[in-house]
Amino acid sequence: MTSVYVDDQDKALRFYTEVLGFAKKTDFSQGPYRWLTVASPEEPDGTELQLALNNNPAAKTYQQAMFQQGSPPQCSSLTTSRAITSESRLAAPSSPCHPPT
Repeated sequence: MTSVYVDDQDKALRFYTEVLGFAKKTDFSQGPYRWLTVASPEEPDGTELQLALNNNPAAKTYQQAMFQQGSPPQCSSLTTSRAITSESRLAAPSSPCHPPT
């Protein structure tokens, strides 16, 4: 399991499933908290990505610092069989691999 911090879980879910081809694995909520994961359809019991809401000030600061250095943490730390390529980032400007707005 690897956490990917996102600003919008619904938008991130659409990107990871529709653009990158992942499959939604887990999605449940309890109050304001939502546990959302995706996995490769070829290996549904393999590595999962948790699309975690980036509502932690320390995580946001780290994420912004990484973007300023040119190394988005969501894009560079994926450990699944599918990687985000520069072409997919160019094709999907609203992806979670772009700086937070």
